[in-house]
Amino acid sequence: MKVGNTPLIKLSDKLYGKLESVNPGGSIKDRPVKYILDRYEKDGTIQKYDTIIEATSGNTGISLAMMCAERSYRCIIVMPSDMSEERKEMLKFFGAELVEVDAGDFDGAIELKDKMVNEKGYISLNQFDNPLNVECHEKTTFQEILNDSILQNHGFPQQISAFILGTGTGGTLMGLKAGVNGRGLNSKIIAVEPTESPVMSGGEKGLHGIQGIGDGSKFLVDLDVVDEVITISTEEAKERALTLARENGLFVGISAGANVLASERWIEKNNPNGIVVTILCDRGERYFSLYK
Repeated sequence: MKVGNTPLIKLSDKLYGKLESVNPGGSIKDRPVKYILDRYEKDGTIQKYDTIIEATSGNTGISLAMMCAERSYRCIIVMPSDMSEERKEMLKFFGAELVEVDAGDFDGAIELKDKMVNEKGYISLNQFDNPLNVECHEKTTFQEILNDSILQNHGFPQQISAFILGTGTGGTLMGLKAGVNGRGLNSKIIAVEPTESPVMSGGEKGLHGIQGIGDGSKFLVDLDVVDEVITISTEEAKERALTLARENGLFVGISAGANVLASERWIEKNNPNGIVVTILCDRGERYFSLYK
């Protein structure tokens, strides 16, 4: 299954979005799932018909369910109960087994997943603390952005003022930071999180509706290398996602709305000389029920 090589979309003179919704599973999570599975298969960690389990807010679960079906693995997904019904139905459609925990309880989902790994011998991607997650985004997402013809034709790789995006596991953010360091760029790394759950900003964990980010823990994120954190409310993110559909024809999810809005606000405040790159994380069909 081919994953990646997604287009970079110009949203304004200074803002570009990496359209991850066109991956086979509809989200950026196809990248680390394929990357980790490929590595596990290569080193013999997993064998055909093994059971693979993961805790997720949804997109990793969909990607894993899809690729387990392709590769003949049994798949179990542990997920907080307040994730969208569309997400649950999609991963079950691929044949995955769904185990739910209390609403917003990502720590509980991870604990239950780890318990099942220890007791049953299942294999986990360990996306929340797996360095392969970061490595994947440095070697694929970051490199694709730098190699994109849109930027190459305009001499932009040295002029990316900032990467601005929300964090779930933190793998994408830290992978981009590793790429920036490796290429000696001066690009700032800006994290986005829900106003209702401003953990990286020093606040308390809370329930929110920007699924896929703001899970209540920092996980892979090293705040010492993050230049700024921007908070966006659920309603603001929803509204921006809707306008992206109606004004730009981009069918993307709520977290993409948060990323774009945060990027626009940062650009307005800082008026950078270069451009800003953000991530359009997934497709919008898995969120219809959340707009009611």
